[in-house]
Amino acid sequence: MSALSRTQTVAKHVIETPGGVVAAQHRLAAEAGAEALRAGGDAVDAAVATSFAIGVLEPWMSGPAGGGAALHWRADTGEAVAINFGMRSPRGLDLADYPLSGEGKAGDLFPWERVVEDRNVEGAKAIAVPGVVDGMGQAHERWGRLPWADLLAPAIAHAREGMLVDWYAALLIASVARNLAADLDAAALFLDDGTWPKGSGWTAIPDNRLDQSTMADMLEALARGGPRSFYDGDIAQALAGDVQAKGGSLATGDLAGYRAWMGEAQSVPYRDALFHVMPGLTAGPTFARVMEQLGDQDLSTPERAFPAYASALDRAYVERLGKMGDTGEVPEAPGCTTHFSVVDRAGNMVANTQTLLSIFGSRVVSPTTGLLMNNGIMWFDPEQGKPNSLAPDKACLMNVCPILGHQGPRHFALGASGGRKIVSAVAQMASFITDRGEDIEGAFHAPRIDISGGGTAIADDTLPASVLSAIERVMPVQTTRRTVLPYAFACPAGVMRHDAVNTGCTEIMSPWGDAVLEDPQ
Repeated sequence: MSALSRTQTVAKHVIETPGGVVAAQHRLAAEAGAEALRAGGDAVDAAVATSFAIGVLEPWMSGPAGGGAALHWRADTGEAVAINFGMRSPRGLDLADYPLSGEGKAGDLFPWERVVEDRNVEGAKAIAVPGVVDGMGQAHERWGRLPWADLLAPAIAHAREGMLVDWYAALLIASVARNLAADLDAAALFLDDGTWPKGSGWTAIPDNRLDQSTMADMLEALARGGPRSFYDGDIAQALAGDVQAKGGSLATGDLAGYRAWMGEAQSVPYRDALFHVMPGLTAGPTFARVMEQLGDQDLSTPERAFPAYASALDRAYVERLGKMGDTGEVPEAPGCTTHFSVVDRAGNMVANTQTLLSIFGSRVVSPTTGLLMNNGIMWFDPEQGKPNSLAPDKACLMNVCPILGHQGPRHFALGASGGRKIVSAVAQMASFITDRGEDIEGAFHAPRIDISGGGTAIADDTLPASVLSAIERVMPVQTTRRTVLPYAFACPAGVMRHDAVNTGCTEIMSPWGDAVLEDPQ
């Protein structure tokens, strides 16, 4: 039985504003985006500033060495544009480096067979070709108003100062300290004496900071050279050289050949609403399948709605794992994660999810760039003969699920971090808004369930007993608390525009997450 308090309540206050709003998993990163709006920037400028700042302030979740996807809503044209900046496996990847161990399932985010030494999960062989910088660069080139260098300035300043290791940061570092110690550069960045998690005393005011000066140098070069300088030139050579020196296969040719995909978002009609999702190798099609099943269901009461959510999510997730993958036939079909959403005063919106995949990614740091590297290779099934089987030069099947939604006078942008838990969170919150008429505050505070393909529903224990009993008639139920750690129900962030009034919110249990206004109250 849990020892957690039964009388403590946690909530986040939502403020209405005619100005823009940035909702992100770190308040200071959201502030960087809001500052771009104050300077006359578009929602895209705010997204670029937030993306790079959060890569410094929440480095174990995302950063320039990660990948992801974003949806952009252009209010003047009514256009929903998708940008897939997902990772790819390196061209020189050798399947012989990833033999199955015969020791059962891997212990991280996916139910794959375990690979010898977990080489697809951590270490240099787990590193895929990153896409975040090109994704941000293409969006900025098309819609940005402010200079690229200005948008990277907040991230550079935060890196020069070094991220403050408060209690929450210390908790996350401690959770993987043993793994970080295996890489000398990761240990030097995140651990004291290469062994002990950084932190402060129980009653002390936090004053310990990460030394991110090398990352600051890299970001300054990127600010001067523009987004493609990450893929061509000194940064690319340093990045590839560092990874290969540690046994990985990332090469300068992989970086030079990388291009994010930009195209039309997939439209998903739902009752009197319309959603726009990422097409291709993301969780967008899985979200669409969930909503397709819910479209003719009676969701008028929680006792009816939650069993319907459970059934639809379970079927959609089984189909996802069994059928989706990069087969090479349609190359443009297109747990450590962060999501942020932006709306500007003109109504332009961005829903952006970016990730290193596992928390702390591959647990490998590139010493020349100061970047914590992704472990995108874990997205592939190491068993051969399946749609998502590991192979060289192949797109990763991502869990990311940013969405845009429209219903009458309301427009909203949502997404979440949380690996396989993302689809459950985003689909339910989309239903709360469109089926129950919830505003952004109501949707974020409402209890949820999680269905991640395991045949069991994980339910918020604040749901009424009648709802839990109704779900149990569909599948087994396990209840748990909504806590700071772990996130049993994903970690969402979203914004809403009702007529000309904007609001935003983040996961109520996130100690860092916040919605920051362009016009401070």
